[in-house]
Amino acid sequence: MRIGDIADGVTRGLESLGATVSETFMEPVIRLGVTGLSRAGKTVFITSLVANLMERGRMPQLRAAASGAIQAAYLQPQPDNTVPRFDYEAHLAALTGHDPHWPESTRAVSELRLSLKVRPGGLLGAVRGLRTVHLDIVDYPGEWLLDLGLMEKSYAEWSADTLSHMPERPGGTALVQALNGLDAARPLDEPAIQAMSASFTAYLAQTREAGFSDCSPGRFLLPGDLAGSPVLTFAPLPAVSGSAPRGSLWREMERRYEAYKREVVKPFFRDHFARIDRQVVLIDALGAIHAGPRAVEDLRRAMTDILGAFRPGRNAFLSSLLTGKRVERILFAATKADHLHHSQHGRMTAIMQALMRDARRRADFAGAQTSAMSIAALRATVEETRPHNGDTLDCVRGTLLETGRQAALYPGELPEDPSVLLEPARAGAATWLDGDYNIMRFAPARLTLKPGEGPPHIRLDRAAEFLFGDRLL
Repeated sequence: MRIGDIADGVTRGLESLGATVSETFMEPVIRLGVTGLSRAGKTVFITSLVANLMERGRMPQLRAAASGAIQAAYLQPQPDNTVPRFDYEAHLAALTGHDPHWPESTRAVSELRLSLKVRPGGLLGAVRGLRTVHLDIVDYPGEWLLDLGLMEKSYAEWSADTLSHMPERPGGTALVQALNGLDAARPLDEPAIQAMSASFTAYLAQTREAGFSDCSPGRFLLPGDLAGSPVLTFAPLPAVSGSAPRGSLWREMERRYEAYKREVVKPFFRDHFARIDRQVVLIDALGAIHAGPRAVEDLRRAMTDILGAFRPGRNAFLSSLLTGKRVERILFAATKADHLHHSQHGRMTAIMQALMRDARRRADFAGAQTSAMSIAALRATVEETRPHNGDTLDCVRGTLLETGRQAALYPGELPEDPSVLLEPARAGAATWLDGDYNIMRFAPARLTLKPGEGPPHIRLDRAAEFLFGDRLL
């Protein structure tokens, strides 16, 4: 072990100890991680959550808000000086302005501190007076979370696993055939590596667009200032027989893959992930269902990997980071509940709960308290019932994102039994046999907010109560 590594470890340990002492004797801090899979709406979730904590008229299921224990909420400078600030004001203006529109997605880690003045309950409340609780919201891409699974895989294992799933996804079959036709033991050829990496990156982008959840390595789609660097220029290759010679295509791909783990994945988890107390994972489950059984099965596998990532002891690398600390609560939230009539919300939640139970079993997970629910961080539709062939349909109506026209949507009826969806997904079915689940993209509605009201939502207050409500009483 290098002296520098020891010094870094000691420094981080002292910082962690200092933060713990500060939180215990002064002002407690809750670090809430927010991530999402495949355009699930992280930016909207954070913006609406903060707005509704600052104006608490729509938060009856958050006990500290309903009881009046939260006396005030205000933004403060974040504690991490090297992390970009979440641009709350610009995002709120986009959602609530005269011409409302969805804000641009964040493409890297960002952070926001919301401080809450809370009056403790019981007899001590009158004696102690108000206390300050800081909610530090850490926003990061879901693709980066899934990268943790790479830490325990060799290049050969990752290649075999990635190639095995490619035929299930759009464009995957042709790419597998092209990669299988390569001689990985041939001498290194940089133009060939560049071409393979570009094809692999295009495949990942196509996969994400089609509604699949696991699109790792995550930095391939969100490269930032690493674009074009060797750590983002590799691809899976079929196994070579025996040992690959030095200077071969396989050895160079293997070297870059290991560099990606060491220089990209590990610093993110060391600097951000290992400090999180509570976590919400936002999921566009409706989008996966619309995409078909294979996308739902991919979502289940991604949830399994995520739960495995949050369990210290299963992953040796993660255990070394989380000594004495672990995430206490994890919420899997199916977003866009406003795309369904409320009569369907229970069925959507049941599907999420079934996916989570299955993922827990497969990840051999134990430790943090977990929950699943259906939410809409910003409600963009209204409900209506329309006549149809002598019957009625429960619809939602909103402004179409593509055309700006008003339209009513009947997305199809989700099954009461989640196994109707999950069993064909596990079996590898290509399409649904008994259902056609439609989806539309709605623009945010124009809002008229009264004093004390945050943006309209569905169950955002319940999500907040599960994630950190216990720390506010």
